[in-house]
Amino acid sequence: MPLALLALAIGAFGIGTTEFVVMGLMPQIAGSYGVSIPTAGLLVSGYAFGVMLGAPVMTALGNRISRKTMLMLLMGLFILGNGLSALAPTFGIMLTGRITASLAHGAFFGIGAVVAADLVAPARKAGAIAIMFTGLTVANIVGVPAGTFIGQSIGWRVTFAAVAGLGVIGLLGIAKLVPPMPRAQSANLRGELAAFRNIQVVLAMAMTVLGFGGVFAAITYIAPMMTEVAGYSEGAVTWLLVLFGVGMFAGNLIGGKFADRNLMPMLFVTLGGLALVLLAFTATAHNKVLAALTIMLVGGLGFATVPPLQKRVLDQAYGAPTLASAVNIGAFNLGNALSAWLGGVVIGAGLGYTAPNWVGAILAASALGLAIWSAALERRPSRAPALAETVCA
Repeated sequence: MPLALLALAIGAFGIGTTEFVVMGLMPQIAGSYGVSIPTAGLLVSGYAFGVMLGAPVMTALGNRISRKTMLMLLMGLFILGNGLSALAPTFGIMLTGRITASLAHGAFFGIGAVVAADLVAPARKAGAIAIMFTGLTVANIVGVPAGTFIGQSIGWRVTFAAVAGLGVIGLLGIAKLVPPMPRAQSANLRGELAAFRNIQVVLAMAMTVLGFGGVFAAITYIAPMMTEVAGYSEGAVTWLLVLFGVGMFAGNLIGGKFADRNLMPMLFVTLGGLALVLLAFTATAHNKVLAALTIMLVGGLGFATVPPLQKRVLDQAYGAPTLASAVNIGAFNLGNALSAWLGGVVIGAGLGYTAPNWVGAILAASALGLAIWSAALERRPSRAPALAETVCA
């Protein structure tokens, strides 16, 4: 394994910690600012929208500098945003800090995925991407539970200060371990944008929005769901997040392994399984043991889709993958924002804390439908080579 992949995983660890830790601390943050749980959910959806918008913008701005330099600048932005969150005197400033940090997220993973894929042989690209994303999954086994424990024991501001410190470590790791990788000579914004004419690129991103959105519909409100419905104590949320992280870790590695062998069947299985598990979560959330098992399955099935979806975009956006890769990371977070908002809507409508689970099941089932359509179009390449031609047909 190239050491550069380790450096990328370190950066991913810091980003993954700040993205997910807010879920376990949502009651504490809401109480600190005197806002409702659905309002505190804006810290999730706002972060996700920032990723979605920041991915193409930051990637385009970094198009004229080396990928290593851009990765370092993105980690600097991440440190700034988390430092602001730690010191925020009002909820509005806290949200601003979250969005500032989120602007680095999409471009980091998008550019990082391209770098990871370029470091290994073609037959190992999805596996290399999975190794980078392992930092994100390990964050949910170690970083998020530790951050949740610190936040519940000492204060959530300490958690975000510690996350900023993780960003510093990530920055140093990239500076030390990632080799100089100048931008491709053929790279230009017009060429990168041309990739979006391919209907398969668009469909892969739509699968990303809906499929991973299903995961966040349930996980965003995991703390109130587990304490109010399953009957867990507030402190037990930390260990439930560990289970979610274990599932993510295993699912990510399995997804990377099988995506290099047979990508589309892997998506059929994971998206279909995710829809069924989320639907079942509406019932299993009322039992402590079944709820814990379901949380781990949601993490596993959800993250088993990440390497194949990212590789799908890279494969279809051949010749100009950087912007498409970053925008697909934004697509993950568009799904996060959409599902977090929808989850807050159904909770606010009085349907209970388990209602986001069936919202997630619908989103995952929709992603499966798009995967089936994409595979059908691929069997008829002459009929649908590009988005414009498909629309005209």
